[in-house]
Amino acid sequence: MPLDTTAVGTIVDAMWERDVLPALHDYIRIPNVSPEYAPDWADAGHMGRAVELVRDWCAARHLDGATVEVHELAGRTPLVLVDVPAAGAGAAAGTGTGTGAAGSRGRGGSGESDDDDGDGTGTGTVLLYGHLDKQPPMDGWLDGLDPWEPVQRDGRLYGRGSADDGYAAFSALTAIEAVRAAGGRHRRAVVLIEASEESGSPDLPAHVDALADRLGSPSLVVCLDSGMATWDRLWTTTSLRGLVQARLEVALLREGVHSGLAGGIVPSTFRVLRQLLDRIEDSATGRILLDAFHVNVPEERGRQLTETAEAVPGLVSDFPWLEGCEPSDPDRLALLRANTWEPSLAVTGLGGAPPPETAGNVLRAATSAALSLRLPPTCDPKGAAAALEEALTRAPPERARVTLEILAAERGWDAPITAPWLAEAVERASMATFGRPSASYGMGGTIPFMAMLGERFPEAQFLITGVLGPGANAHGPNEFLDVPTAKRVTAAVAHVLDAHASAPGPSRRGGAGQ
Repeated sequence: MPLDTTAVGTIVDAMWERDVLPALHDYIRIPNVSPEYAPDWADAGHMGRAVELVRDWCAARHLDGATVEVHELAGRTPLVLVDVPAAGAGAAAGTGTGTGAAGSRGRGGSGESDDDDGDGTGTGTVLLYGHLDKQPPMDGWLDGLDPWEPVQRDGRLYGRGSADDGYAAFSALTAIEAVRAAGGRHRRAVVLIEASEESGSPDLPAHVDALADRLGSPSLVVCLDSGMATWDRLWTTTSLRGLVQARLEVALLREGVHSGLAGGIVPSTFRVLRQLLDRIEDSATGRILLDAFHVNVPEERGRQLTETAEAVPGLVSDFPWLEGCEPSDPDRLALLRANTWEPSLAVTGLGGAPPPETAGNVLRAATSAALSLRLPPTCDPKGAAAALEEALTRAPPERARVTLEILAAERGWDAPITAPWLAEAVERASMATFGRPSASYGMGGTIPFMAMLGERFPEAQFLITGVLGPGANAHGPNEFLDVPTAKRVTAAVAHVLDAHASAPGPSRRGGAGQ
């Protein structure tokens, strides 16, 4: 029997107001920038403070039998792991495998079976994922707003990390607690909160390897790090792009020289950089010129793109455009395809150049650029990175010294076929919490963990959702969490967890044959 919608909503609302929002305020105040942007993260101590805050909050929840620990590996960011035994009538067998915080086998000494389905595999576990590291603060915050100071206005909580992805740990535990308080049931739940996602999750594979026997084989993965095309319903993400990050440097001189005395003899390193970028991108259209970066769009995803373009016309224009600026291509479908199933390049940083107001009349010695290339979901990232390296380093223009460092090559993700039970559960959850049918779409961003889990657990079902709605501006200034939406998403997850507890075994393990 489905959870009581009113009861779940009331419980979630109370917990958010009493417990979650105060913790999120404290979390926003911690400048725990991801390791790629803060190499001294360990010495600075900010990441440790954020981890401690999340750990302590989770440990204070009213979840009998749950264990909370910080999993640490030398030289890597820590990970918060919460292991919650199954609860509710008929759910006692769903405890999965694992080790308690003190190192003892079992779920807090419960002594219950490790087998969810009677087949010795422990496949009934649900894995809930989020991250707590943050992007750099960025400039451009509006008057009265600050990346490290929480501000609530008109139902929105502003501050770095509020929506991406600080709310996730609090939301996940609140959803589990709401299921229990409302008289529902859930199978064993493992909440995994990492601290390197904004750097491409370089530390996560090592943690997952070390925890493999404890994670078991999840049959459902819930990721709370995605977004929504509109605020009025529950949106699920069906694809994510991959990513190649690189740093490109062009150097010609040992030091800068007088631009008049050297101009015409010494080439501009910026001009050489432009020539190199022209090898990989058509600057007039933005099309990536390397074949290794392109894939065919699956038929089902093509239909989904068409449906989304027709249903949400504002999806391609809900950005902080300057007055008079808008997408140059009026074809919404083409723009959505370019954002989800085609590659794109963003030069996210430039080095070697002073700010214009302090620039001398100098021909600079070197120019460097931070390159972020988004890949279609099914593109091979290693092949793309190899093609990029070959294109940028062969026969350098002007005999310049060209250096390319590949920082990350992450695979995208394309969702498996949705099992009937999950499709029905998501629809009911959306109606119960938003009063509107659910919808699905592809996201242009990257969550490396999803590709990793898809490969490790090919039979798992995935619920990828989140609170990054129009204008939420993750990674940019004025990032905000829409609190009413976050409450609804939390309640929706509670409904799905309850439905998962009664899903038939074969369907729950991936819908094979559907």
